[in-house]
Amino acid sequence: MAVACHIGSQLTEIGPFREAFLRLRDLVRDLRADGTDIRRLDLGGGLGVPYEDETPPSPAAYAEAIAQTLGDLGCRFIVEPGRLLVGNAGLLVSSVVRVKSGATRTFVIVDAAMNDLIRPALYDAYHAIRPVVEPAADAATAPVDIVGPVCETGDTFARQRALPPVEAGDLLVFGTAGAYGAAMASTYNSRPLVPEVMVKGDRYALVRARPSYEEMIAQDRLPDWQNG
Repeated sequence: MAVACHIGSQLTEIGPFREAFLRLRDLVRDLRADGTDIRRLDLGGGLGVPYEDETPPSPAAYAEAIAQTLGDLGCRFIVEPGRLLVGNAGLLVSSVVRVKSGATRTFVIVDAAMNDLIRPALYDAYHAIRPVVEPAADAATAPVDIVGPVCETGDTFARQRALPPVEAGDLLVFGTAGAYGAAMASTYNSRPLVPEVMVKGDRYALVRARPSYEEMIAQDRLPDWQNG
């Protein structure tokens, strides 16, 4: 038998884990006292990564918390550190389509959209955004709204974010896009999923191609009675 728990996501302190594990320990002891043989504990996920200036606990600190609170139960542990493994390993690269200056704001419109990286639109989540080409150390910055091209007012990656001057054709990189990026992406607005490239040192390879429109609709079918 097993017991599973999951207390949340993107946790940046060890305290909530310790509290959850202590409660889990008490539950296991109660269940065993009632005759239930608990042998495995799924501790869930939740270990955070630094999107901005967070300082989440290290895997070693997480392991120490497990050992101190649950180590005497004789259970086999299952953990789900997905974001920790891949979050900072993935980047989204996008091209500036246009820079539009309004009366009170400047908009940097990029060819990526909320269907490619939905976290900012869905959660107001922060992702570091910077030019691929490193600007000069003394380059001035100005607050801009970085937005996508789809027909949604919510297609916004950042509001009033300091950015050095950019122009159409420049490349921007969105940090910490390895977790909940491609996994939550969609073909909304008939936009094909972005290709994925794996990089190791000076080597790179296309590991997922951008699908064609024909491939996007290949599984669609009309019933025989549609035109009947």
